[in-house]
Amino acid sequence: MDFDWMKIPYAFLTVFIVVNYGFLMTALIQKIGARAGRRYGIPIWQNYIDMIKNYSLRSSITHGVMFYLGPVFRLSGGVGLLLFVPTIYGSYMFSNFSFAGDLILALYFVFFGTLGMALGAGESGHPHAAIGVSRGLSQVSMAELPFAMAVFSVALQYQTLSVTDIVAAQQGGMLHWTLFTNPIAVTAAMLSFLGSMMRPPFDVVIAPQEIPIGPPTEYHSSYLAVMQTNRAIFPVAKIVIYMNLFFGGATGWPELFLKVFLLYLFSAFVGVCFPRFRVEQSVRWFLVWAVPLGILSIMVV
Repeated sequence: MDFDWMKIPYAFLTVFIVVNYGFLMTALIQKIGARAGRRYGIPIWQNYIDMIKNYSLRSSITHGVMFYLGPVFRLSGGVGLLLFVPTIYGSYMFSNFSFAGDLILALYFVFFGTLGMALGAGESGHPHAAIGVSRGLSQVSMAELPFAMAVFSVALQYQTLSVTDIVAAQQGGMLHWTLFTNPIAVTAAMLSFLGSMMRPPFDVVIAPQEIPIGPPTEYHSSYLAVMQTNRAIFPVAKIVIYMNLFFGGATGWPELFLKVFLLYLFSAFVGVCFPRFRVEQSVRWFLVWAVPLGILSIMVV
């Protein structure tokens, strides 16, 4: 495959648009969740203030190279996932660096950042780091398993591993979406989606109720800013994958913004309605509900 150097400026533009939309959308979702709890919530521009403040700080604490590469790996996973799948179907500018078989690469990028953070936490020196790594990898592995099965079902259904070809097969109206042609796979993927978004009841890793521990406490200054940047990019990039595979993709930015917001709102709605699971409850939930649906979707296809 010949590399198209002309797409590099458009790739930077895509990242710029997604970062800003991610900051605004996550703040809006937090405000919606706060209003559901009869609180006011953060200002819409709060994420920009936090990012600028943290990027301007420097740290004199030394934990080792791998500890500081953890946020870099995390951000690389989000940016790589975004850039190697098409953002806007039918657009040369925003098709990014997609290629035949990019669906397999996307599955690797989904898990890449989590592994990087696990390696970083292992060098933090915190006595509870091993507990955090085991909790995070246990839940993420179980959450990604039904998603992988749903992806294989979709690949078998459309006989391709190209995200662009899968989106092309869904054009012609809503009834052509995978949501209607393979509802079992979509159901398994959406159950997996709840866990992969790291929102309640599956926010075991971030654990906002356990303030003294967790990545947002261990990392600081510009390293925390890198993680905040990824928290704006990675959810949008992952939702773009879901949108392309199951909901017909997007032919323009307004359509993309709407679909991404509605999918993100789905996870936020579940998080407002249900309390947080323990680790074993989370793993058991995926084993009982999501994994059987993933297996069934492959068998049906």
